[in-house]
Amino acid sequence: MKKCTTRRLDKVPPSGIRKFFDLISSMEGVISMGVGEPDFATPWHITEAAIHSLEQGFTMYTSNAGMLELRQELSAYLKRTYDLDYDPDTELLITSGVSEGLDLAVRAIIDPGNEVIMPDPAYVAYPACVLFADGVPVQVPTYCENDFRLPASDVEAAITPKTKAILIGYPANPTGAVMEMERLAEIADVARRRKLLVISDEIYNLLVYDMEPTCFACLPGMKDHTIMLGGFSKAYAMTGWRIGYAAARHEIIAAMTKIHQYAALCAPTMGQIAAIEALRSGEPEAKRMIEEYDRRRRVIVKGLNDMGLDCFEPRGAFYAFPSIRSTGMSSEEFAESLLMEEKVAVVPGTAFGKCGEGHVRCCYATSMSNIEEALNRMARFVHKHRPG
Repeated sequence: MKKCTTRRLDKVPPSGIRKFFDLISSMEGVISMGVGEPDFATPWHITEAAIHSLEQGFTMYTSNAGMLELRQELSAYLKRTYDLDYDPDTELLITSGVSEGLDLAVRAIIDPGNEVIMPDPAYVAYPACVLFADGVPVQVPTYCENDFRLPASDVEAAITPKTKAILIGYPANPTGAVMEMERLAEIADVARRRKLLVISDEIYNLLVYDMEPTCFACLPGMKDHTIMLGGFSKAYAMTGWRIGYAAARHEIIAAMTKIHQYAALCAPTMGQIAAIEALRSGEPEAKRMIEEYDRRRRVIVKGLNDMGLDCFEPRGAFYAFPSIRSTGMSSEEFAESLLMEEKVAVVPGTAFGKCGEGHVRCCYATSMSNIEEALNRMARFVHKHRPG
């Protein structure tokens, strides 16, 4: 039978994260440190706002761009948080999570053959979205020795006449790495001089420890050259609500909205209602969750280092990215064997790029009791498999 699916799909492997989710679903007693999802329930007053809207029968479509009330609240939030002015009518788009926002951004700006520079390792969707748009992902290696930061000099060295954009996400998934404003400013300088757009995935921007949140569009001259992607999933424990946003100059938002209105029409209405409440009064609960993540972060990093899995200190998101090279195993072998022998689920670093080899991702968005038990099991596993 003649092949009926597009060749571009052949370039994209199945998600390495989902492979382990499928394994976990068939096993009992597994402690999962694989899923990048808060273990907290959405704060009740946010859920209650959505329930009230359902009770009032507010279940219809919204504007393609999202509810104006939400865009106005978002505009006010970006102003008070970052001193950025975005017109709620023309420069903001409400999306079905940051995942849709990323897909829209890439498809809106990429022509076939255009190159997009991004770090390696990085979130699994980054290269995939570029490939789906017939673009070319250019993955620039980052290393533990440099805390997985993306050097501006390496970005500039990767630029060719086909380069259209730089795609970054800090705090980073899977490493927990952050980029201070002065380092981001170096990348901004490259983007300005080389006339490149920057797509900045800021879904974890509030989840930082011992530092203030950063925002790429805040850098001098970068607001009009940045597509900022943000959302509510991580900081407000709203993953299933599927609400994100894009902020950019009006012609980019118009192009993204054109795709969005055909592909998704609008983000979920009840999710938008919940997001309004989160922006108005969700900050105290978000801060409490972040404080708890910080407590877990310290425990897991110490536990990993104590068992001989060298782990640099993540300063954002809720992931640790320890080296497993001392075991002599590949990332895939380590993750599969740990799951089968000790029923602890982590994600091999290679799911996030070639430079993830020798590492695994451990998500600490799970209870402290689960983290402590997982560390005990991992220590037993590492002791058993350490060479010599």
